Amino acid sequence: MTDDALFDVSGGSAGPAAPRASGSLADADHLSAPLAVRMRPQSLDDLVGQRQLLAPGAPLRRLIEGDRPEDRDQGRTPPTTDGGVPSLLLWGPPGSGKTTIAAILSRQTNRIFVELSAVTSGVKEVRAVIDTARRELGRTRETVLFVDEVHRFSKSQQDALLPGVENRWVTLVAATTENPYFSVISPLLSRSLLLRLEPLSDDDIRGLIHRALVHERGLGGTVTLAEDAEEHLLRMSGGDARRALTYLEAGAGAAIALGAAQVDLGTLETAVDRAAVRYDRDGDQHYDVASALIKSIRGSDVDASLHYLARMVEAGEDPRFVARRLVILASEDVGMADPTALGVAVAAHQAAQFVGLPEAAINLAHAVIHLALAPKSNAVVKAIGAALDDVRSGRIGSVPAHLRDAHYRSAKKLGHGASYSYAHDDRRGIVAQQYSPDVVAGRTYYEPTGRGAEKAYGERLERIRRILAGDE
Repeated sequence: MTDDALFDVSGGSAGPAAPRASGSLADADHLSAPLAVRMRPQSLDDLVGQRQLLAPGAPLRRLIEGDRPEDRDQGRTPPTTDGGVPSLLLWGPPGSGKTTIAAILSRQTNRIFVELSAVTSGVKEVRAVIDTARRELGRTRETVLFVDEVHRFSKSQQDALLPGVENRWVTLVAATTENPYFSVISPLLSRSLLLRLEPLSDDDIRGLIHRALVHERGLGGTVTLAEDAEEHLLRMSGGDARRALTYLEAGAGAAIALGAAQVDLGTLETAVDRAAVRYDRDGDQHYDVASALIKSIRGSDVDASLHYLARMVEAGEDPRFVARRLVILASEDVGMADPTALGVAVAAHQAAQFVGLPEAAINLAHAVIHLALAPKSNAVVKAIGAALDDVRSGRIGSVPAHLRDAHYRSAKKLGHGASYSYAHDDRRGIVAQQYSPDVVAGRTYYEPTGRGAEKAYGERLERIRRILAGDE
C-alpha cells in the first residue's frame, strides 16, 4: 500500500499518519491542486445534476445532513437510531459526481471519513480500517469508508468488507463505473443501496464551466471563454465534469502563456490537441448526429453511416456512447436477419473500452459497416413488444404443471413434471406439448421476415409450430 492510500480527512485516526496525495479528497482547498479538484462542490446544494438523488429524505441527504456536527452539538438524534442509512454503491460514468459526493461526506458529517483506493489497497488494509472503525464505534463515533473503483477489488477483498458493512461498523460508500451486478459480489450488493448517477447534461457542464471561470477557487476571472470554444468544450466533455474542467484548465493555461485574456477556439484546440468539428446549432447537435448515424445504418447507407461516425469521433464523442447505440441497433434493426450482428456490436463496445481512441474508431467503423450492410429486420422488437403488452395487460396465467420444477421433495405429489416429455427423446428434437400458460396458448409473438438469415429461421419456425400443435 502506498502512503496515500489510507487516510482520515475528518480528524479521526485510521492508521499511521500519511501524506495526502495531490488530487485526493483532502486537497480540494490547495491552489496547486487540479482545477477539477479545487472546484468540487462543498455541499449537496452545490452538487450539479443528480437531482433524483437529492430529494428531501433521500439516502444521500440522510447520510450527510442528518449527521452534521451542529446536529450533534444541539443534541439531535443521529440517524443510526432509526435503522440508519445503509451503505451506498454509487454507479455512474466518469465525471458524474461519485468522488464529489464522497468529498461532501468528508466535509459535512461528524463521522470519521476514511478513503481507500481499490488500485492500491489489499485485504490487510481493508481489515485494518474495519477494526479501527469498530473501536471508534465503541466511543460513539461512526466511520464512513469510501472505496473508489470498487470493481477493481477482487472477490476476497470485497469479502473483507462484508463484516463491517453487515454489522454497520462502517458505512460503506463505494464508487464504480462498471455495472455492479457483474463487478460487485452479491452479498455486498444486497447489503448496500445502489444509487445510479446519470451523465451530466450540457447545461450542467456549462454551469460548471462558468463557475470555474470566475470562482476564487477556480480561475478567478483571469480569462474568459469564447462562445465557439465553449461549445467545443461541451462536446468534448461528453457529460464528464472532470474532463470538462481539465480541458478548460489546459486552455486557460495556454491562453495565459500567450498573454491572451480569452480562450478562443484555436487556443483550446491546440491545448487539448483536437480539432473542432462544428455542429449546426439549428438541429445538428450531439443527439441529432447520433440519430442520423442510426438512421443511416438502418437505411443501409454505409457511406453516410461512416460520415456520421467520423463526425462524432472527431467532435469528441465518448466512443462508448456510440458503441452502446450500435449494440441496441444490432437487435432492434438487424435482429435475426443476421444473428452475428449483435456479437459484432458487443465486441466493438468491448474493444472501445479496452482500446480507447483513436484506435477504437477502427473497431467502431468495423461494426458500423457490418450493421449497415446487414439485412434488416425489426421482428425481434415487435416480438418482445407484443409479449410485454400481454404481460402488462394481465395475461399471465399459471405455468403448466408438467413444466414446473420437480426437483424438490413432494413435487411429484403435486403433479409437477409428471407428464413432461423430454424433447431429446423425439427423433425430431421437438415434442408436441403445451408450453404457454392457458391464457396465452396459441398466441404468436415472433413473426420473422423473409430477409437474410431470418428467411431460413421463418421456414424452421413454421414447421416447429406445426409439430407443437400436433399437426405433424
